[in-house]
Amino acid sequence: MSLDKKTKLKVSNLDLFYGDNQALKDINIDIKENKVTALIGPSGCGKSTFLRTLNRMNDLIDSVTIKGNVEVDGEDIYKSDDVIKLRTKVGMVFQKPNPFPMSIYDNVAYGPKVHGIKDKKVLDKIVEESLRGAAIWDEVKDRLKTSALGLSGGQQQRICIARAIAMKPEVILMDEPTSALDPISTLKVEELIEDLKKDYTIVIVTHNMQQAARISDETAFFLNGVLVECNDTKTIFTNPGDQRTEDYITGRFG
Repeated sequence: MSLDKKTKLKVSNLDLFYGDNQALKDINIDIKENKVTALIGPSGCGKSTFLRTLNRMNDLIDSVTIKGNVEVDGEDIYKSDDVIKLRTKVGMVFQKPNPFPMSIYDNVAYGPKVHGIKDKKVLDKIVEESLRGAAIWDEVKDRLKTSALGLSGGQQQRICIARAIAMKPEVILMDEPTSALDPISTLKVEELIEDLKKDYTIVIVTHNMQQAARISDETAFFLNGVLVECNDTKTIFTNPGDQRTEDYITGRFG
């Protein structure tokens, strides 16, 4: 484990239940600042559920019970009532691009406007910086007033990333952000992730092992709601400490 980065998210003894069904079992993990941490494992192993605990998205489900601690910069997010502030700090990009049915400009300006920014010059600056940050400014700068729904899937996903970074988060959660995209769009989003980690801490769920190997610094392997192991990505892929990790990575199951 590298010691050069501080821990941005610290998860301790985390259990999550859907009703009586335990979906996460005693998860302990430190997620480093300005690193890309990939969450891998077979379908239904708890990786997306875990990702959603990091910005309290599971709060939206009635039957969920959560025990344990999730700290962002040392503050337990489940002891605070300010979920809006948390989701400003910890942004989210979903599996399927989900731009709002409005113009490209308004998609990116939406969050800042909701948070009270009305000055058009300020909004213009945020929109341009966010679109540049999401590596899509040059493609859309002449059509900011057109609907975001008219863009390709890969462009829509980068608009969603721009929308997330317009809120100036510190952490970006990504739930299989390229699974609905073609290979060229996937490559663009992967290059973007590599660039974004200079400014953000990124946690990404991916079912694509090559992608995890390409873009992440650390990899966490989940199986049946258990975090089997977490280490730097090279170690996980070349010398895993647990036979189950090796079996999954070499394709013996999953």
